[in-house]
Amino acid sequence: MREIVFDTETTGLDPTKGHRIVEIGAVEISNLIPTGRTFHFYLDPERDMPEEAFRVHGLSSAFLTGQKKFREIADSFLEFVEDANLVAHNAEFDMRFVNFELGLLGKAAIPFDRVVDTLTIARRRHPGASNTLDALCQRYGVDLTRRDKHGALLDAGLLAEVYAELMGGRQTALILQADAATLAEENGGEFLRSRPQKLASLLTEAERAAHEAFIAKLGKEPMWLRYLAQPETAEPAIETPMEKRA
Repeated sequence: MREIVFDTETTGLDPTKGHRIVEIGAVEISNLIPTGRTFHFYLDPERDMPEEAFRVHGLSSAFLTGQKKFREIADSFLEFVEDANLVAHNAEFDMRFVNFELGLLGKAAIPFDRVVDTLTIARRRHPGASNTLDALCQRYGVDLTRRDKHGALLDAGLLAEVYAELMGGRQTALILQADAATLAEENGGEFLRSRPQKLASLLTEAERAAHEAFIAKLGKEPMWLRYLAQPETAEPAIETPMEKRA
């Protein structure tokens, strides 16, 4: 599944009070693995830079003056995102700014049902613990040596690693990617796996009879007959459809 992990840096906390995005960075992932495609721009906010915001990200007015404006990169950002879900840490903050900027341009807001908030996931998994991006990187062994200040593209890359861990770990992500690439080819286009030993049946005779009566109504060659016809010594195939991650 294709997703976009992204982050923003801003002049302040509230776009309705005149604050603007000054940096946006995004990393494309597929089944939790970075694809190598990124999106990154520094942006001229067309206003001053408050000292408290400068201390966070180190982006000065002098540096940002003359950079592209958000209106100049909005279409490129939307084309990069396409219909993918967006992943962000404390996503409500970033989405509020992105949608405010899109609104200024008369463009439709990105609906929040397309957004995954890693802060919410982290709070469920680690209740009562610190769940800042720094804390999560330390918890999961993600290298923080490159980070002395906040930076949108750098933080998006770190978050992509943290997100993989929150969703089950990088090894799980590698298995998912291998599944998507090879299972169909290996099994004639169907996502099938086999068990080394057949599991004992838990069906009662009454349940088995009811099931066979149901199958009889499905036509001459229902797919279940392929499994029922397998000899006891064969490794039975078990259908494992890929589930969409919420």
